Amino acid sequence: MRKLVVSLLFLVPGLVLAAGPGIPLDKANYDLTDKASLQRGAQLFMNYCLGCHQQQYQRYQRTFQDIGVPDELGQEYLQFTGEKVTDYITTAMPQEGAAKWFGAPPPDLTLVARVRGADWLYTYLRTFYVDESKTFGVNNKVFPNVGMPHVLQPLQGTPRETYEERMIDGEMKQVYVGLKAEGGKLSAEEYDQAILDLTNYLVYTGEPARLEAESIGRWVLVFIVVLGIFVYLTKKEYWRDVH
Repeated sequence: MRKLVVSLLFLVPGLVLAAGPGIPLDKANYDLTDKASLQRGAQLFMNYCLGCHQQQYQRYQRTFQDIGVPDELGQEYLQFTGEKVTDYITTAMPQEGAAKWFGAPPPDLTLVARVRGADWLYTYLRTFYVDESKTFGVNNKVFPNVGMPHVLQPLQGTPRETYEERMIDGEMKQVYVGLKAEGGKLSAEEYDQAILDLTNYLVYTGEPARLEAESIGRWVLVFIVVLGIFVYLTKKEYWRDVH
């Protein structure tokens, strides 16, 4: 019952925002065959997201195998609280406490890419900005009034809205032109790549068997085409002497 409630808390915001954000979404050119990107994305998730968000439908061992990380290295560098390699990826944060601190338990992120979409995630994680009127001191262009801190701010730096004066209808007006971050460990290009890696990882966990299914699907199509050729030739041979 608890899992059902948490799932509904996760899905409802997705339905509310189904009409789309107020800004255009950037294209997330992720690549599920890029194991290095998946490994970097997994590392970002474990270090910056798992403190609040879990992936209770995804096992560590399955993840390590799919992204090309030996179990021993995965346990050493991607597991921090003594879990077994066969355990699900869960957070140590108590759900009741999280509900008090954030207003609701942070949603499970196993299927977030399937619910929100890769482009939404990629744009959302890159559009936090300083807003002192909010509880956590930040807001988001894609998800206004978001109820979480900008946990990746040490990497990106402090993102602020930037404006410039433009002549509009004969008057000089302040026009929003974008976000600019300063003081982060990563450059703007490096941060974008890091977010693409994290998005890639979340797309993978949303459907771990996707690449395998696509491979099987291609072979099935080849089989159907070859079978169709033999069926057609058999039909011609069978009906050749029938008048």
